[in-house]
Amino acid sequence: QVQLVESGGGLVQAGGSLRLSCAASGRTFSSYTMGWFRQAPGKEREFVAAINRNGGSTNYVDSVKGRFTISRDNAKNTVDLQMNSLKPEDTAVYYCAAGSNFVLRSRSDRRGYDYWGQGTQVTVSS
Repeated sequence: QVQLVESGGGLVQAGGSLRLSCAASGRTFSSYTMGWFRQAPGKEREFVAAINRNGGSTNYVDSVKGRFTISRDNAKNTVDLQMNSLKPEDTAVYYCAAGSNFVLRSRSDRRGYDYWGQGTQVTVSS
């Protein structure tokens, strides 16, 4: 069992930056692929970024490439999402997720994730 708690959301002007952090409980953090997803009002939850178990491989949705960076610290059981050059369309609730079901799935596939945080609101004003 893994419990995930996100923090770092808030209100920022377009062009600004925020850093989201996700703290995980449990001793098996390093055995999970970690991902960030987001959900805007009235829209489906969408993939944002993922990082593999040792931090050596990352994936991003095209709309955030070059602006967002995912990283993890297995010693501290944390995964972060650095968000720069924020745009109003980045406004959403951001969720941290942990999963291990990627043998036949991409890391962008929600079905690969077993555990989810409660989410943190990010609002970007124009």
